[in-house]
Amino acid sequence: MTGNESPVPGSGGFMDLALEEARAAAARGEVPVGAVLVRGGEILAADGNRTLELSDPTAHAEILVMRRAAATLGSQRLPDCDLYVTLEPCPMCAAAISFARIRRLYFGASDPKGGAVENGVRFYSQPTCHHAPEVYSGLAERDAADLLRGFFRDRRG
Repeated sequence: MTGNESPVPGSGGFMDLALEEARAAAARGEVPVGAVLVRGGEILAADGNRTLELSDPTAHAEILVMRRAAATLGSQRLPDCDLYVTLEPCPMCAAAISFARIRRLYFGASDPKGGAVENGVRFYSQPTCHHAPEVYSGLAERDAADLLRGFFRDRRG
């Protein structure tokens, strides 16, 4: 898939919102990753990385939106929810997505060094994984990758 295409009609705008959250994270000095959690076309939560701001190594965008949605719904499980994130989830986030029973995962840029879905440990392919979401990669991939590359290029000076 390319751009904002999605197997769910009308859902392309959710990746656009995730990109907005990633840009806001970059403006805060955070690694620019944004996430949006959706149920039935309704946005339950949207946020970007906040690890520096919160002094919390677990404050990745995916974790933040799952926490907020779980609190809103009063449940640790989010089985009829879809997660849009600008970067391939890391092992921590991939596990949390599985534990929350997220229905579908859409992500933008691949992460060969830190990703755990199509790269690295390939968490959802492991026999110890109890739940694997449907995975759709490459949504707005160029925009997400450019945002990350620009952020790190500016940091290196």
